[in-house]
Amino acid sequence: EAVALLDQMVEMGYKPDSVTFTTLIHGLFLHNKASEAVSLVERMIVKGCQPDLLTYGVIVNGVCKRGETDLAFTLLKKMEEEKIEPNVVIYNTVIDGLCKYRHLDDALNVFSEMENKGIRPNVVTYNSLISCLCNYGRWEGAARLLSDMIEKKINPDVVTFNALIDGFVKEGKLLEAEKLYEEMIKRSIAPDIFTYSSLINGYCMQSRLEEAKQMFEFMVSKDCLPNVTTYSTLINGFCKSKRVEDGMSLFREMSQRGLVGNTVTYNTLIQGFFQVGDCESAQQVFKQMVSSDVPPDIRTYNILLDGLCKNGEIEKALVIFQDLQKSEMELDIFTYNIIIEGMCKAGKVEDAWKLFCSLDLRGVKPNVVTFNTMISGFCRKGLKEEASALFRKMKEDGPLPNSGVYNTLIRARLRDGDKAGSAELINEMRSCGFAGDASTFGLVTKMLSNGRLNKSFLDMLS
Repeated sequence: EAVALLDQMVEMGYKPDSVTFTTLIHGLFLHNKASEAVSLVERMIVKGCQPDLLTYGVIVNGVCKRGETDLAFTLLKKMEEEKIEPNVVIYNTVIDGLCKYRHLDDALNVFSEMENKGIRPNVVTYNSLISCLCNYGRWEGAARLLSDMIEKKINPDVVTFNALIDGFVKEGKLLEAEKLYEEMIKRSIAPDIFTYSSLINGYCMQSRLEEAKQMFEFMVSKDCLPNVTTYSTLINGFCKSKRVEDGMSLFREMSQRGLVGNTVTYNTLIQGFFQVGDCESAQQVFKQMVSSDVPPDIRTYNILLDGLCKNGEIEKALVIFQDLQKSEMELDIFTYNIIIEGMCKAGKVEDAWKLFCSLDLRGVKPNVVTFNTMISGFCRKGLKEEASALFRKMKEDGPLPNSGVYNTLIRARLRDGDKAGSAELINEMRSCGFAGDASTFGLVTKMLSNGRLNKSFLDMLS
């Protein structure tokens, strides 16, 4: 309608100015009509109305948000040809677009070009680059940019520090993250929920739960109220350390504050209860999740199936698996691996083999874990020929056997007293660059001690 009105204006003899065109171009981008917006710029020039800095700013922003960074470069060149000097806002838009679409080196080149032209970067420029460098694990580059901005008297803000703290935490560099936090406080920059959540995550990753809890309590004392992500992070820390009841207490506290746990929160608690062998509580949390209208995802079901199988509840797992197959949820190879392993460990090797053979028809490709699980199942049942046939299939058609497959077969041969077969497999495994695992070493050591093997086997493995 707005474009039609523009045509009407022209027909009536009115000459639209750059403000009119720029407003329309902005509207077209808002309605995802990028090609129409760009063609309107050409039309604008034909009508004798030159795009100004504001017009280019709107177009560059629109194309960068769509990831069309090549077009953004073309527009920068066009501005240069028309003697329109891009300002810091336009450069920031291009740099941020390049960073968001993972073109870090191009973003750094634009940053250099900007400085060479005498356009002074601001805190927004540095924040985009520092955040992107942290995402790539280029800590030295990020730290250098921080020093560079401080040297240029450009004050880092909470966004700058958050990007660095979060990056260092994820890389396990908690000491550096703590130093940055102290630097923030010295500069009177108030930490926000992202700062605290990152540090809590760092403490949890290193099992420093008391410090994580102290930081959590400190943020509350500073009137910075934790959100679902903060709670979920701390709950995850407690669950990984098998302190599930502490995690559950936090979950209840979260609910009392009016916060509703999300899928990640529930997944963490369900997994936590399974890890401590409390199947009943894990299933109760799952029921609560469903009744609270929090949608379970494929990860939820994989946790549920894996927990039930590992805790000897294969029949319950199979009921859920059958319901899942009838649902619209797309099952992945991890789901099938869990069920195949559960069946094999429960002695249902024939059922596991049927499921394995049906994977191609279901449009799912078995991976090396699937093959290893099935080979292990055959070995456990004493079906040596079937295990060997599947091993040969892997070598012929892929996926190629890994260390796990070789070790499974070596242990099976040793238990059967097939020294020659196991020695042959050990040599083949070594030639592929794999080594014996802890279970194989344990079995060989045990067989050495009771005289069933000689030391040459240990030498071969070593």
